[in-house]
Amino acid sequence: MEQRKIWPWIWDSDGWSVAWVLVFLAFISRHVTGTPTYNTFHSENREWTFNHLTVHQATGAVYVGAINRVYKLSGNLTILVAHKTGPEEDNKSCYPPLIVQPCTEILTLTNNVNKLLIIDYSENRLLACGSLFQGVCKLLRLDDLFILVEPSHKKEHYLSSVNKTGTMYGVIVRSEGEDGKLFIGTAVDGKQDYFPTLSSRKLPRDPESSSMLDYELHSDFVSSLIKIPSDTLALVSHFDIFYIYGFASGNFVYFLTVQPETPEGVSINSASDLFYTSRIVRLCKDDPKFHSYVSLPFGCVKGDVEYRLLQAAYLSKPGEVLARSLNITAQDDILFAIFSKGQKQYHHPPDDSALCIFPIRAINAQIKERLQSCYQGEGNLELNWLLGKDVQCTKAPVPIDDNFCGLDINQPLGGSVPVEGVTLYTSTRDRMTSVTSYVYNGYSVVFVGTKSGKLKKNGCTVIKMFQPITIDSVTKMWMVEYLFYNYTCAYAVVTFTGNTIVKRI
Repeated sequence: MEQRKIWPWIWDSDGWSVAWVLVFLAFISRHVTGTPTYNTFHSENREWTFNHLTVHQATGAVYVGAINRVYKLSGNLTILVAHKTGPEEDNKSCYPPLIVQPCTEILTLTNNVNKLLIIDYSENRLLACGSLFQGVCKLLRLDDLFILVEPSHKKEHYLSSVNKTGTMYGVIVRSEGEDGKLFIGTAVDGKQDYFPTLSSRKLPRDPESSSMLDYELHSDFVSSLIKIPSDTLALVSHFDIFYIYGFASGNFVYFLTVQPETPEGVSINSASDLFYTSRIVRLCKDDPKFHSYVSLPFGCVKGDVEYRLLQAAYLSKPGEVLARSLNITAQDDILFAIFSKGQKQYHHPPDDSALCIFPIRAINAQIKERLQSCYQGEGNLELNWLLGKDVQCTKAPVPIDDNFCGLDINQPLGGSVPVEGVTLYTSTRDRMTSVTSYVYNGYSVVFVGTKSGKLKKNGCTVIKMFQPITIDSVTKMWMVEYLFYNYTCAYAVVTFTGNTIVKRI
């Protein structure tokens, strides 16, 4: 029987991980003094809350996806452009949507929740996807948010009508001089016949291309998509997959998800009875058949407490000091992830939370071991929600190297042994909700946002490892969701919640 993989670390008498000390202690010599200043931006309607925020790496422009609007702001949060996306007359039951053909359902004025906001740097455009009209997207010009294209006439153009943010994630992959690909993971809210939960789509350089957002591969026998089977929903009526984060690293694309467990043959009809699992899903970038699909559970542990409910994550570099402690290079990718305690109440997670770190090299090593084991004919594919039953692994004399992308056997592949991260920090009260990181002078600098609106960071001198920063002295109940920074100790942090964005300088 396989044993849980646990990465070695050492705890001091205060419960701090040595790796955490290497991240946070005494590494930035410059000290910033003086009273911080704040820039703020509010939406024109207090009900139109912000959903996503991204900062252009070169220009510093801030792009914001909100209910019914996409904004372009300057670096000091001055509004430059406001692009209207809603509200519009709609009904979730209209499929195809009203913009394609007439609908007999009763129409109501409906808000458009922004669910995806990605900068396509190579083509100088912004991809914005909403909840209206079954989840159509727009490509907007970065300069002025002019609509380049709004594909909506084919079923492939409808991503998901779920109107909750934090349920969809997208990753753009592009090779030099070639058209791009868009990998999309999304919750489907029971509409598995309409929407795949995971797909890869064409992202041509020409915005008027007829193949825009088409599935990368689509035939009667094989396609670049995965759908939730109706049998799974019959057994677990509330089953869905929530895509919390995604990224590309090396030859692979990764998604971090939270989903209910699906015990074989057990019917679960009450949401309160569900146990949730956080999982890492990996695909090869150049695998339109999805034969490389592998999914493993992941989380972290401190003492006898397990943290399994993923809240947020961020891909970064370790810096030279942390890299040495993890036995990796400073050029390797690492993943910071925040989990809440346990496996219940995903939609109302406990305040007890942990910040953990996963070297991508370690994740890949465990996936490789899982592939090798299965191709030796050991065990089952362990993916009940998709396969519906236990399927025996097939023994095959196939060499499994670090870039193996699967065959038409032993796929899709799951697993039950968690990838365990190094637990850096835990908090039993103010639940951590967001994380970002960068490298300064060879050290890894981490910012963490909390449910109550506090921002915790390393110090610029030898101070506590977690020093709270007040973002707003009046508004206490902020959910810090997205954090950005500049690359000096005199950082500027952009945070938002509700209909307000604040930049602390």
